[in-house]
Amino acid sequence: MSKFHLVLLIHSHQPVGNFDSVFEKIYENCYLPFVECLQRHPTVRMGLHYSGPLLEWLERHHPEFFDHLRAMAQRGQIELLGGGFFEPILISIPPEDQAEQLLYMRDYLAQRFGAAPTGIWLTERIWEPQLPYALSSGRVRYTLVDDSHFLAAGFEPEQLFADFVAEERGRTVRLFPGLKALRYLLPFQPVEEAMAFLRASAASHPGGMAAMGDDCEKFGAWPGTNDLCYRDGWLDRFFSALEDSGDWLETMTPGEYVAAFKPRGRADLPTASYAEMMDWVLPTASRNQFEAISEEFSGRPDVMRFLRGGQWRGFFSKYSEANLLHKKMLHVSNRLRGPFPSGLSRENQARLALARTHLMRAQCNDAYWHGIFGGVYAPHLRTELWRELVRAETIAAEISDSKSKTFHVEQLDFNADEIPELYVTSPRMAALVEPAEGGTISALDFRPSGVTLVNSMQRRVETYHAKLREVSHGGSVRVASIHDQVRVKEEGLDRLLRYDRWPRHLFRLLVFSAQKTFDDYQQIKLDEHAELAGGAYSVRKAEPQQVGLFCEAPLVASGEPSKLLRCAKDFSFAHTREGYQITCALELDAAGVSPRRVQVGLEMVLNLLAPDEPDRYFEAPAGRQRLRWAGVVTPAKSKPAHLRVVDEWQDVAATIDAPRAAHLWISPIETVSESEDGFERVYQGSQILAVWPVELSAGSPWRGEATLNVELARGASKA
Repeated sequence: MSKFHLVLLIHSHQPVGNFDSVFEKIYENCYLPFVECLQRHPTVRMGLHYSGPLLEWLERHHPEFFDHLRAMAQRGQIELLGGGFFEPILISIPPEDQAEQLLYMRDYLAQRFGAAPTGIWLTERIWEPQLPYALSSGRVRYTLVDDSHFLAAGFEPEQLFADFVAEERGRTVRLFPGLKALRYLLPFQPVEEAMAFLRASAASHPGGMAAMGDDCEKFGAWPGTNDLCYRDGWLDRFFSALEDSGDWLETMTPGEYVAAFKPRGRADLPTASYAEMMDWVLPTASRNQFEAISEEFSGRPDVMRFLRGGQWRGFFSKYSEANLLHKKMLHVSNRLRGPFPSGLSRENQARLALARTHLMRAQCNDAYWHGIFGGVYAPHLRTELWRELVRAETIAAEISDSKSKTFHVEQLDFNADEIPELYVTSPRMAALVEPAEGGTISALDFRPSGVTLVNSMQRRVETYHAKLREVSHGGSVRVASIHDQVRVKEEGLDRLLRYDRWPRHLFRLLVFSAQKTFDDYQQIKLDEHAELAGGAYSVRKAEPQQVGLFCEAPLVASGEPSKLLRCAKDFSFAHTREGYQITCALELDAAGVSPRRVQVGLEMVLNLLAPDEPDRYFEAPAGRQRLRWAGVVTPAKSKPAHLRVVDEWQDVAATIDAPRAAHLWISPIETVSESEDGFERVYQGSQILAVWPVELSAGSPWRGEATLNVELARGASKA
């Protein structure tokens, strides 16, 4: 009787921007013990994939790990898979960048391990029908997606014990269907159950194949799995069971299988990812309904196979922060394709190559989405991608216009929403002004230090917040699928569940009742005038150093048309000795309004990442405060409201001055998000509101302004 075949693809990844301590911990708990265990079972063969950020770290910190991989590769026990080097979602980056990412990994593996990969790990198993052309053009022969992709295309479950061929415009690639049943068995159920599944599959599909692709981190890095896999010996027992089944079962590397067997047939697959991803991407209300329906029909596999969530690109609709980062990446990618002056020096050619590496690093997928593993809520991951883009864009600007010291303004559809924005740049800065989003600045870069300053997150309702409210503090410590665990990293997180009305931008105008207090601001209960805060402003002026915006709105939502508030918001940009400054000047004019007292606030949002580190702090009149500080700054008589925010590590400082403001209200922006370690509080920057008490009346315009001065924190200019 012909043997049944098991094809395993084990994927290891750490994102660009993750902490060295995290790399090291997971190396010790997972990557090294997995390989050491595999070496003890030399007849067990499989494909291994390591993402580029992890490979670079391993090469720097544990070069001996490469010796383990070389030894196993040379004896044919493992096959090293390729992919986009910096682990991008391939469908989210331009074709030229797709090719470069694939080639970068191909060359890296060939140089260090002596063989170029023939197959790839497809990041997050995100598939779209156009991919066969791109993959085949990059000399990719195979990849793996999930069985859910095939089920969505109408395949029957019993058909998925073989591989298939996908085609686009005559270019083909082989596809392995990764079985969800195996993903959930390994390593969370007893070895005997996993082997029983394989034996039953072999009996039903003689000569067939079962494939599984999943994260190496589940074998030691997920909560409880290090003890399970290594202290309790689950992984050794599983590999031994595979070896002991050699009379009916054979493990193969994916490349061996593709070389030995023909594909079962053609597969025309829809846009899809693994089931959990297609759940996570849904808008919260739809996700709640989808999960309720899935629970209702959980015992009906005949129904469940047809239930699908959304598609990965939906994260750009769900999270404007992910969309902004993505569109910044596309802008920089296009910028790096030129044009550049002819006859570039070798130095500038090398700098452009470096800029392209910065760009590719910024295409690392984790900060563009959110699930248990996605990192859009992780500020250190978002920030590192922003920093890479700032570095790349700065190099491109310096090479293309090396003698310019001036400001430029460009009107363009930066966010790809068919609503134009204003992009103001100089050798020291880049600012994205969004007239249609309350006339705010959504992104602000400080080029001398390669820093982005806004980069916060709007606090939103998430499906899992209901679960947080229900669980008792402490959570469960049982070993289960990572998707089933409920853990809470600190008590009282439910008290932080509050939700913003607007994205967290710079210079948002808030007009609110004179009775509102600082506590109302912290609790997001100002009930500010919505159209002035988040409505569309018209552009009156768009010059390199002057941007003028205007908005007119009823005094109250149900008010008389004759009672209007007119707001002129004018930005001015200038260089300073060590940086630049932005002044936002306001003029409020009340037409047809009897005198009434209100408060006018101009909100600034800054995110310097590490709220508890001593080298990031506020300098306030009362003394130095850590970034998680909440408080009120009241200026001395005849002095402007003044606050300095310092990040010595990134070498940037931002000073806020608001003449005649009565107060500065400062409050941390903290989200509660779900990760593999459980529910956690995450600092997303601070919101700083300059507050003026104002009496609005017809014929008496009110004027005020605030200035943001950005400079080096450590002194000597790099500009």
